[in-house]
Amino acid sequence: MLGAVIRFVVSALAILFVSLIVPGFRVAGFLNALVAAVVIAAIGWGVEALLGKRISPHNRGIVGFVVAAVVIYLAQFVVPTMHVTLIGALLASLVIGIIDAFVPTELR
Repeated sequence: MLGAVIRFVVSALAILFVSLIVPGFRVAGFLNALVAAVVIAAIGWGVEALLGKRISPHNRGIVGFVVAAVVIYLAQFVVPTMHVTLIGALLASLVIGIIDAFVPTELR
């Protein structure tokens, strides 16, 4: 349980950081970033359950990158204070992927 809390807090901090540097990607405040992290994780889990692990963003391929961008874009329809453009979702997916390479949000 503590591992999940830490994962979502780290993810929320990464989302806040991305919100500061990526044009077309905005989340208002830490609590909303935390909600966005949970929503993105839930949508990502659902997509992975439907389409299989080969499309997972953790595979680091172009399909995983695009799927991550789509998941980020779809999350804005659930989180009311999150606003993302298509370009913003692509850039956010790229930056989050780079952040994840150095500060993994998943406990391994």
